[in-house]
Amino acid sequence: MELLLLNQSNYIRIGIFLLLLILLIIWEIIKPDHKLSVSRKERWISNLMVVFLNNIILRIIFPYSAILFSDIVIENKWGLLQIYNINGYISIILGILVLDFIIYLQHVVFHSIPLLWKLHRMHHADLELDVTSGTRFHPIEIIISMGIKFGAILLFGINPITVLLFEIILNGMAMFNHSNIYINPIVNKYLKYLFVTPSMHRIHHSIKISEHNTNYGFNLSLWDRLMGTYNESFKNKLILGLPNFRDLKYSKLHFMLIIPFIEETE
Repeated sequence: MELLLLNQSNYIRIGIFLLLLILLIIWEIIKPDHKLSVSRKERWISNLMVVFLNNIILRIIFPYSAILFSDIVIENKWGLLQIYNINGYISIILGILVLDFIIYLQHVVFHSIPLLWKLHRMHHADLELDVTSGTRFHPIEIIISMGIKFGAILLFGINPITVLLFEIILNGMAMFNHSNIYINPIVNKYLKYLFVTPSMHRIHHSIKISEHNTNYGFNLSLWDRLMGTYNESFKNKLILGLPNFRDLKYSKLHFMLIIPFIEETE
């Protein structure tokens, strides 16, 4: 079963990605959290096109997927989990927690270092949030992120099944917590004790620096709570985006891609 999953990992990831994308789009249409201030038509095509572009670039630059690289790591018994012979469900749980925390730290670093923030700005320049916003990342940021993931897999000896599960979680939760979907306030209150919900993540896309430098988590809300970056405030009518990228032209793919190379003005 494990061998079958790994051999079909690309199809599994793509299939689940498309299924979740469709389900969240339907949810947004049937039960949106709020009325969008910018139409889908202006943004969806470019946001989804960048997904395909990023996947093509990753295939060219990295000879192995993260899952295949993980298989090599396990074969050679590299990494802390392998050195201490931690296997089974415990290794899966620990591996997912490690990768989740590393993505949290990576997000904080991309906000803290000016050069990396220039890359990450493309994600924050989206003037509205919906399911496609969770796919909008600059190709250079995606390349760096993949390099960090490879390093984590090597350092900790994370097995292929864990990597496959984490990539599914990563894609699914990124789309979920950017979605414009209505969740019952009581359900949301308890859900965000453990997970990052759309209402929790929305403030991270505020135009205000003091607000978008909070709630960095993408999956578990635990890290923001532990690291002191959790923002309890929930404001539905936030101004989203960045001050210097208010023009709708930055929703077009070619303009999105040059955002890191544009100097900001005061």
